[in-house]
Amino acid sequence: MSFTVVIPARYGSTRLPGKPLLEIHGKPMVQRVWEQARRSGAGRVVIATDDARIVDAASGFGADVLLTRADHPSGTDRLQEVAQALELPAHHIVVNVQGDEPLIPPAVIDQVAGNLARHDSAGIATLCEIIVSAEDLRNPNVCKVVTDARGMALYFSRAPIPWPREAFAGGGDALPDGGEWLRHIGIYAYRTDFLQRFVGWPPAPQETLEQLEQLRALHHGIDIHVASCCEQVPPGVDTQQDLEHVRELLAAGE
Repeated sequence: MSFTVVIPARYGSTRLPGKPLLEIHGKPMVQRVWEQARRSGAGRVVIATDDARIVDAASGFGADVLLTRADHPSGTDRLQEVAQALELPAHHIVVNVQGDEPLIPPAVIDQVAGNLARHDSAGIATLCEIIVSAEDLRNPNVCKVVTDARGMALYFSRAPIPWPREAFAGGGDALPDGGEWLRHIGIYAYRTDFLQRFVGWPPAPQETLEQLEQLRALHHGIDIHVASCCEQVPPGVDTQQDLEHVRELLAAGE
């Protein structure tokens, strides 16, 4: 199985400006992500950015990097531009690894690519993990997913789904017995021809409300395969606190 990893890396960030270039134990964050992706089975790893400073940094540590348009409405649109620029074949698999995941295990990159290769009916493959606290279930920054009997996504939401009506009726602060709740892990595998279709669709109503672009695919009847991560995925970096936590994990050798 051949696949390509694309790492979108935008310079602009409301909470952490210049996030891809922030230093983590002597290396910019995007280099840490690139090094993890290079340990996967990908035939090629490409950094896609909208900023010349990231191009210069990536070229400096030997990465394959492309300067893309700055006006893309989503990371998936940026992936499509890269796939087109690289002239990837129609059924080639492209894995989107977020540029703020410096500790992502290479095994989960291989896993999501392999899952898409094995499920011809799916347009996208992604991953999840079990939610173990009511706090995470209620947290709108934790994306939840519900799947069907085939392992295909029924819906993604920032809201607690499924809602444990009886347990939470009185404001309970613990997950009830007998249920299972899944946190979506934001790594995706696509086929090149699907990316071309995706960018031609306008944002779906649910996507606009939830600010979750994968809902555009569900809106158009696309199967999204979801599997439990083969390894725990450490937290990414959205805030200064997240950055310090990752630095501490690396310092501790984790």
